Amino acid sequence: MADRPRLTTTAGAPVADNNNAKTVGRHGPVLLEDYQLIEKLAHQNRERIPERVVHAKGWGAYGTFTVTEDITRYTRAAIFSQVGKQTEMLARFSTVAGEQGAADAERDVRGFSLKFYTEEGNWDIVGNNTPVFFVADPYKFPDFIHTQKRHPRTNMRSATAMWDFWSLCPESLHQVTILMSDRGIPTAPMFMNGYGSHTFSFWNSNDERFWVKFHFKTKQGHRHFTNREAEQVIAKSRESYQEELYSTIERGEYPKWDLFVQIMPEGEEGDFEQKTGWSAFDLTKVWPHGMYPLIKVGEMELNKNPDNYFVHIEQSAFNPSNVVPGIGFSPDRMLQGRLFSYPDAHRYRIGTHYDALEPNKPRCPVFHYHQGGEMPFGLRTNPDAYYEPNSFNGPVEDPSVKEPPHRYAGEVNRYDYRAEADHFSQPKALFNLFDDAQKERLFHNIAEAMNGIPQFIEDRQLALFDQVEPAYGAGVRQALAKVKSESDSEKQTSISTSHSASAAE
Repeated sequence: MADRPRLTTTAGAPVADNNNAKTVGRHGPVLLEDYQLIEKLAHQNRERIPERVVHAKGWGAYGTFTVTEDITRYTRAAIFSQVGKQTEMLARFSTVAGEQGAADAERDVRGFSLKFYTEEGNWDIVGNNTPVFFVADPYKFPDFIHTQKRHPRTNMRSATAMWDFWSLCPESLHQVTILMSDRGIPTAPMFMNGYGSHTFSFWNSNDERFWVKFHFKTKQGHRHFTNREAEQVIAKSRESYQEELYSTIERGEYPKWDLFVQIMPEGEEGDFEQKTGWSAFDLTKVWPHGMYPLIKVGEMELNKNPDNYFVHIEQSAFNPSNVVPGIGFSPDRMLQGRLFSYPDAHRYRIGTHYDALEPNKPRCPVFHYHQGGEMPFGLRTNPDAYYEPNSFNGPVEDPSVKEPPHRYAGEVNRYDYRAEADHFSQPKALFNLFDDAQKERLFHNIAEAMNGIPQFIEDRQLALFDQVEPAYGAGVRQALAKVKSESDSEKQTSISTSHSASAAE
């Protein structure tokens, strides 16, 4: 016992007895003066923080990013300054819809969030395992998320709400097709790609801007579950992703991804829209690789499990507005909306100074004039220089890192470019990439997900599949007929069994 640390209260006072409450006599009531008991119970009541509204269930690890190719002609970002350079980073993967207790192996989009601790501040990529999303305008994001959550009356997930929304939003077709395909249930985080999804921008030392898409390609290969395989996994464990990621890293089998970028020089976006029929900044669309090929950048490796999940993963806060000199934004509407909603969510969930928490704090010096608020730990400002400008050696601005201006200008209005966009050719191209077996699984996955929804919603969604490709709609219709027949048969068997049991009684 002599070599073990002494147990204390949070204020540092030593604890003599950590097993028995202070009472009046052997069997008397507990005293209010037992401050050590009160502290212990009070902290237990506050061990949880609000879970994320979306991406609540997640798994993560630390690692390193290594530059393997020179892209300094596109960006001045310090993380890419030289080949061979390594940067510490943190990754968190997640499902979108499920709560913290949800099963890992559910059919859902997976979050793919990365934080790079660069010498000029933290750079975060907050993306998904798909290159597109269901909606293109942030005004519709809360509505979409409501369809993925529990129905206010039944408190259950609603297939009717999901398909009603999707069938009224043709722009969702591309993402729905990916979600219902084989890639809808990766077997573990290391067997899926990651994407920044949005259009971001690079700018170089000559103040030239380039639009950019980020792609993280898994080096472990793609592995996916069918619905039946996922059900078997969930029946045994709801933590299959956590088990796989944690144990893989503990064994020293470090998962890796290659980072690629697509580059579009600023000014080409107009020609791009004329050629393709959609905006380069539309989150529901991809840039064709034939027009903008993948350019290799570097390699990401996850090689360290956090020593405390709550501290490092649950408190982690990934924020698309965390950029560094050389990396910027674009007119992508969904990205613009997330620049507000993500830091706002973090301030609500984990506090005003969330960026000072262990997994979020930069590894470079931090100087600012924020003060006060809840738990302002880690502030490094000079106490005499608590405003700016000042005469007391406080931090000052650095014009050398000023970002070049965007070229965009126009009238302020609520523009709807989605009504004019082509929402069908990209889902069609994806559908035609599938072989016959992949198409059959796609049809069956959709049919199982649609089974039981109102007929008018089913008809509306099938009409959208027909517009993508007649074979798409026909295949889903056939699968629906089969699933409905099987469902009716199961119900009849259940009724017969119930009647037989009643007769026996």
